[in-house]
Amino acid sequence: MNATPRRYRGVSAEERRASRRRQLLDAALELVGTRGVERTTMTAICAEAGLTERYFYESFTARDQLLLALVDEIADQVRTSVLAALSDTEGDAAARAHAALAAFAALLTDDPRKGRVAIIESATVPTLRQRRHKLYRDFAALVVTQARTLFGDRALPTPRDEISARLLVGGLGELITAWLQSETSASIDDIVDEATRWFTVGMHA
Repeated sequence: MNATPRRYRGVSAEERRASRRRQLLDAALELVGTRGVERTTMTAICAEAGLTERYFYESFTARDQLLLALVDEIADQVRTSVLAALSDTEGDAAARAHAALAAFAALLTDDPRKGRVAIIESATVPTLRQRRHKLYRDFAALVVTQARTLFGDRALPTPRDEISARLLVGGLGELITAWLQSETSASIDDIVDEATRWFTVGMHA
């Protein structure tokens, strides 16, 4: 018979592993989001998390695997937030697009560490850069899908819809990068307003 994992102070072994994994992800967010990828070693992550390397290898095989998991987690949070905003907002296409774009921007700027990890630092490491490119494509595809939902027969045909969506997502990413690095006088509200105008004008014929 297989032994049942022992509970410690009412917490199962699986719950303890999940908690340690969460500590490592939180530590990576803090370090990458404030110091950058180059200064975020496995040793530094373990020290920030208050865990030994043994527990690092319990969840991840290497630093970059942890960083990929962190980028994916932030992307999932953005996607969930955007879809919730679309679902919860009533009104015309402009109102719903504004809500979705505001949710996108807020997730990456309310906690600037997330924006730095997902947009800036993810471009500095080959493995993360590949994932970043994929996520940009995924979000452009989401823009195309939502444009078809909001505009119906007036939505741009292929491949114009993909081109316009990639311009929107890429441009929005660059503007948020500029905001995070204090390279623009525009506010996040300004950026969201302009991105909304782009969507409402540029994603339909």
